[in-house]
Amino acid sequence: MATPLTYFDYITQVATMAIVPVDDPNYVTIIDSMISYAEDRIQRDLDFLASQTNISYISVLNAGSSNFFIPLTDFITVQTIQIIKTFLGNEYTTLLPVGKEYIQNVYGYNSVFYQGTPQYFAMYGADGTNPNNYQIIVGPTSDDSYDAIVTGTIRFSPLSLVNSQTFISTYLPELFIMASMIYISAYQRNFGRQSDDPAMAQSYESQYQALLKGATVEEFRKKFQSAGWTSYSPSPISSPTR
Repeated sequence: MATPLTYFDYITQVATMAIVPVDDPNYVTIIDSMISYAEDRIQRDLDFLASQTNISYISVLNAGSSNFFIPLTDFITVQTIQIIKTFLGNEYTTLLPVGKEYIQNVYGYNSVFYQGTPQYFAMYGADGTNPNNYQIIVGPTSDDSYDAIVTGTIRFSPLSLVNSQTFISTYLPELFIMASMIYISAYQRNFGRQSDDPAMAQSYESQYQALLKGATVEEFRKKFQSAGWTSYSPSPISSPTR
């Protein structure tokens, strides 16, 4: 494993590579923005197994309802939904994701004629009255009150003075540095043909892409999504996949 980066290791290494004093006021001003750019880009490029979590919601789905709401801040993406009927013992049902058109056409919305244990869900969009919520619709219309367990991905807490080591700075420090150098190249205006060093940003971008390729394969292996749905490295020889 690469040597983990602490917050001070990170700002010192980037400053050294960018050839600026670590206490330069202009550099200090952009540190938070640089971290945000690098971490957000990496998390959009890589679907981290470590970023998957679940949250339980109590009585979130009511009888006679075809929808429920969860805060946007809880998840970046929703992956699975399991509902629980707690009356007379816990009864778990894992919902299947479909398009909202399927639920609307097959089951209707808040139907009084066709109610039962929901089997399907669709991401409908933001709550019309509260844009800070996701609206999720289910089919058929709920026949009872249900709890729910929602699984999805989150953003890691960013590297900072008080959060001195993160998942990315620990396990992907070299990728973190390369993404940061792309940002600082733009800040130093070394980002195009009119710059002092037009190859600077392209060189860091090229190295970032090379490191990203290996990290992507590793994340697929963690989730048993590598060749043949295994956790092994893809083989350039074996064919076809098992």
